[in-house]
Amino acid sequence: MKLNDLQTSPHWTLARRAERMNPSVIREILKVTERPGIISFAGGLPSPKTFPIDAFAEACAKVLKQDGQAALQYAASEGYAPLREAVAARLPWPVDPAQVLITTGSQQGLDLVAKVLIDSGSRILVETPTYLGALQAFTPMEPEVVGVASDAEGVDVADLAAKAVGARFFYVLPNFQNPTGRTMSEARRAAVADAARQLGLPIVEDNPYGDLWFDAPPAAPLTARNPEGSIYLGSFSKVLAPGLRLGYLVAPPAIAPKLLQAKQAADLHSPSFNQRMVAEVMKDGFLDRHVPTIRALYKSQRDAMLAALTREMAGLGLEWNSPDGGMFLWARLPAGLDAVALLPKAVDRGVAFVPGAAFYADQPDPRTLRLSFVTASVSQIDTGIAALAATIREALQGG
Repeated sequence: MKLNDLQTSPHWTLARRAERMNPSVIREILKVTERPGIISFAGGLPSPKTFPIDAFAEACAKVLKQDGQAALQYAASEGYAPLREAVAARLPWPVDPAQVLITTGSQQGLDLVAKVLIDSGSRILVETPTYLGALQAFTPMEPEVVGVASDAEGVDVADLAAKAVGARFFYVLPNFQNPTGRTMSEARRAAVADAARQLGLPIVEDNPYGDLWFDAPPAAPLTARNPEGSIYLGSFSKVLAPGLRLGYLVAPPAIAPKLLQAKQAADLHSPSFNQRMVAEVMKDGFLDRHVPTIRALYKSQRDAMLAALTREMAGLGLEWNSPDGGMFLWARLPAGLDAVALLPKAVDRGVAFVPGAAFYADQPDPRTLRLSFVTASVSQIDTGIAALAATIREALQGG
């Protein structure tokens, strides 16, 4: 008998959490948009025009020359100390750099929060709708995800209080939210912070878009109002470049050590070379000069999309908002239409969007959709919105 005669096919048994993992709806849609000629309003990608390539080329050469061995070596799990100090210094409330943990994108921050704070059956609260990537990070831990009623100003505080009993935390994006683009008002922030404090409800505040305001900066973060009761997530993806895969979280001393341990188990540390490059680029106030150019570009593209919607959607019954910053606006189809069913028809006409149903923890609204305005040119926005209007018009006529 030969050894190979004893071999049998392995039987892989998936963990229960693995069975709950699902592919990103957005990533699947992006595959469709790779077809030639498709104008995509689907992706949440920053415009590559905003990437400071020259600054990174200079920083890359400098880091390799001055600190190459350390930059290419294993490093502390907490992150590069000068970068953590720079993050702390930019936040609008007093933060000890020891509270800052550099993550491999802010998405990893969500994953660490899920691993540390969620047990099977734990109740967690999210906005309605909420960020799809957060739902993907939380779901494998088998929580009970409960959507809290929300309006144009943000979360409904009364509904938050009613659903907070036994909840592990409330996950929220107050600034230019993904997917809706809405911004929580100052009055609503104050009410949410007060309610969370009284209820003993921890807040996980995600703020990847907060620097991308158009006319005026948003109100102070929820975390600034209750630092001991909040975890704050930020990202370098939207203000520098997403390919670096660098973000950060700020946590109170009560929870920071466990988040660090989860980070160590996940990847030991985020890329030390990338961290040093970002720290080098951020020196001498670079972000204060660079981010306004991003705001100006995105504002012009938002204005172009709003103008196109007003022009092309007249009489069709489409509703949409006007975001004060960020990368997205939120729309709602007229009664009787379904965004998922409409998408392939839109793609046939050369335009793509993201159906909104995937962003709901429960009770999805099938008429909603997300439009990103930051990667398309003004001419593409005009063409794409016209194509979307034609698709809606045909659907309303029974086509």
